Amino acid sequence: MELPSLGRRPSKRIWPVLSVFVLAALYFSIDIRLLSARDSRPHVRVPLHAADTLAKCRSLSVKPGPPPGFSDRRQSDRYEPGTTSVLIRNASIWTGLDDGGEVVHGDILLENGLIKHIGSVTYALLKVLNLNVTEIDAEGAWVTPGIVDVHSHIAVGSSPTLGGAQDFNSLKGLTVPWVRSVDGLNTHDESYALSIAGGVTTSLILPGSADAIGGQAFAIKLRSTSERSSSSLLVDPPYGLNGTQVDYHIPPRWRHMKHACGENPSGSYSGTRMDTAWSYREAYERARQIKAKQDEYCLKAFADEWDGLKEFPEDLQWEALVDILRGRVKVQTHCYEAVDLDAFVRLSNEFQFPVAAFHHAHEAYLVPAVLKRAYEHPPAIAMFAAFARYKREAYRHSEFAPRILNEQGIKVVMKSDHPAIQSRWLLHEAQQAHYYGLPANVSLASVTTNAAEVLGLDYRLGYIKEGYDADLVIWDSHPLTLGATPVQVFIDGIPQLQTSFTKKKEDRQAAPITPSFDEEVKATVKFVGLPPLEPTPITSGGVLFRNVSSMWRRDGSGVHSVFQIHSAEDEGIVFVEDGEIVCSGSMGTCAAFVNGGGVKVINLEGGSITPALVSSGAVLGLQEIAMEASTSDGAVFDALQGSIPAVLGEGSITRAVDGLMFGTRDALLAYRSGVSTAVTSPISTGLLGGLSTYISLGAKHGLEDGAVLNEVTAVHVAVLHGEGGPSVSTQIAALRRLLLGPYTGERGASFEAVTKGKLPLVVNVKNADIMASLLKLKQEVETVSGTPIKMTLVGAGEAHLLATELAAANVGVIVTPPRPFPYTWEGRRIIQGPPITEQSLVTTLFAHGVTVGIGHQGTTESVQLSGWAARNLRWDAAWAHIGSYGLISMEDALNMATTNVEKLLGVTGTRRALDSDTVATKGGELLSFEGKVVAVTSPRRGVVDLFE
Repeated sequence: MELPSLGRRPSKRIWPVLSVFVLAALYFSIDIRLLSARDSRPHVRVPLHAADTLAKCRSLSVKPGPPPGFSDRRQSDRYEPGTTSVLIRNASIWTGLDDGGEVVHGDILLENGLIKHIGSVTYALLKVLNLNVTEIDAEGAWVTPGIVDVHSHIAVGSSPTLGGAQDFNSLKGLTVPWVRSVDGLNTHDESYALSIAGGVTTSLILPGSADAIGGQAFAIKLRSTSERSSSSLLVDPPYGLNGTQVDYHIPPRWRHMKHACGENPSGSYSGTRMDTAWSYREAYERARQIKAKQDEYCLKAFADEWDGLKEFPEDLQWEALVDILRGRVKVQTHCYEAVDLDAFVRLSNEFQFPVAAFHHAHEAYLVPAVLKRAYEHPPAIAMFAAFARYKREAYRHSEFAPRILNEQGIKVVMKSDHPAIQSRWLLHEAQQAHYYGLPANVSLASVTTNAAEVLGLDYRLGYIKEGYDADLVIWDSHPLTLGATPVQVFIDGIPQLQTSFTKKKEDRQAAPITPSFDEEVKATVKFVGLPPLEPTPITSGGVLFRNVSSMWRRDGSGVHSVFQIHSAEDEGIVFVEDGEIVCSGSMGTCAAFVNGGGVKVINLEGGSITPALVSSGAVLGLQEIAMEASTSDGAVFDALQGSIPAVLGEGSITRAVDGLMFGTRDALLAYRSGVSTAVTSPISTGLLGGLSTYISLGAKHGLEDGAVLNEVTAVHVAVLHGEGGPSVSTQIAALRRLLLGPYTGERGASFEAVTKGKLPLVVNVKNADIMASLLKLKQEVETVSGTPIKMTLVGAGEAHLLATELAAANVGVIVTPPRPFPYTWEGRRIIQGPPITEQSLVTTLFAHGVTVGIGHQGTTESVQLSGWAARNLRWDAAWAHIGSYGLISMEDALNMATTNVEKLLGVTGTRRALDSDTVATKGGELLSFEGKVVAVTSPRRGVVDLFE
């Protein structure tokens, strides 16, 4: 083979080959050096789950929010296939935007569970969208976002109450953050439909308040679903709950954790506030340690230091508290007093987590600076309007609290605590807040936009806005007017009322012009929640009320109109001397009475003179704080469940007059609201209550002239189903024995007076079957005695089922509460009233000729817990009138809260009916949101009591 000559030039094909050899040599020499270097370091094994772990670590700092693209969605995640599109035309739309100031007059298109268009929706647009819609003409009625209730126990505390479905509280320890309300969410609760009938579309379902940390809460929509499950009710359920997998690349969803301060956890575990505070700190310190381990773990993972890293450090029991420390859980805290609010604010700063809202928070308005010290931002305050004084920590609550907090820049939310306040009437809480000074836009926001923000759902709820959930309400009246009722409620675009028994009220489309309470607000703050409530008495010289637009008076047949002023040129005048109205009409008519000196002149600015109202169904005059035994007369002995002390004798009976206390705050607040007298029976938990009494709420003590108007008015008993108590048949047998004798002692004399028709027998009863037994017993006793007896039923939520029979038997009913609710199994067959049914309990009984009295709406049918509600009797009576669509006149409603109550409860007058107390209101009628009570005139006590 011939070799090439050295002097010969190489071929061009040789160079690529040589290049490959050179590069290969360089690569292997570098690789050998790298291998040598790697051999000098420890070997690192990257785990197979490294990518997931890193994603999880990165997600720990991501705050909750809607998933990407949520605002561009074209169909709701809660859409029910087959839902028809709806076009609401000609509506007055309160959108919630522009700080609650925006009102759009136009149309709303609902499609695929969403609000698609607002404004003018033309048929051309519908054609372009290729939509077949159901049209609703709102006729100019108000439309708002669906009401959002931030504090409810619907479904975890069943209605009616049954032991097998009570899932309020765990009671397995002071801190149980691992329990979840969704796991006890009863889908058969009767509250769902009733709450929807009040315009409520979304509720936060909280565990109870027995535990310091009571567990996780869940927001639900109240409509039924095709799946019929608890999970299908949830709004934005946390990832991992509903069968979905956690995606660490998108934001998590908000969760909620219930906390409770004060009396409830202390009482549940026989502890103190100090014990509760320590339980918080102990739990959060444990969570902090887990968080610290997680953070340390993630730092190593991010640094690629995998050796020694085992499983991610977490604990299922405590993971929710860890997420609180990461700002990923809304803390919802039941807390009343300044001491507890301050302690929890310290906790939030110690462990650095924000508080979404303090609930109840009866003293929050007194300590705004404390709220503003909370970690990250001041909590919202979720509160009642007037429900107070049922326990010590609720004693200083004020009706002006919402206004005061709002003026301090604190977000105000009104809530129900259902069933304490039925969430069906949550809007009424906002209405009351508005009456006492909360601006209209904030009042509406307090149950819509503000509430949605507190839940972290304000990106989909709380506004009428394109792309938001189609949850809204068409109202028959302006939503801040008394008695406003839904014409239709939409949840996820689905109409919830199959047939609506209400319609637009043309004369109630403007928000009420409410009174000024500026001086009362100043006094409330000055006196730390306990301003003086006693009136200024005028006992000489006379009082002249000017600019009276209307006057109503009582006579022997009831309440009647004296005059109505319809012209601005006319001026109504009422002159009062020694508490007695001596002249009414015009200035010319009354000139002879007012020319003398020393006359006090009060301009009522178009207000009214109205008969004072009469309280029943509460224990006014027998207690100050319901849950503090030392402030109450206490309960009478029950002869059917225990022995009566021998010192009382065999035939004893308790008289309420012997245990009276005057000047309680509930009594004085009722007095300042136009309720001047009360029929009060002894506090009882058994069959025999005792003898009621009739008292003046304006009296200072029992020896004052006119303080006790009737020492004895009626005999009170109760026939109810009870847990572990005597059977209903046993109670009826005992009552038969008491009525038919033999009669022994004062008790025997009292029941003998009943059989002779001299005293009414007043029976607390709920169930229609028991009412039927009582009617038969009445007939039996009358057959023996030969005399009709006076029987009155109190409570009587099922009385509509026997309306004809009650009228025939001449048995009257004091409806308490006037808007019933199925709290118990024996009272479950209520008539719901508009918009669900055409008639209510009150209208049904009235239409059948039954004499009807009105008690207090109150709380859970408990007379001990309803004293606070006596002040609202004026609005309960007005509601009966407004909701009857002309069946019940203003006179009828006034009779139901005055003369009928007295008649049914055995009040006997020692003077003329014209001498009954009257109430002067400024700016409007007593039965309205416009009138402010400024005086009570009492001829029986010879005084005019002034409140300003």
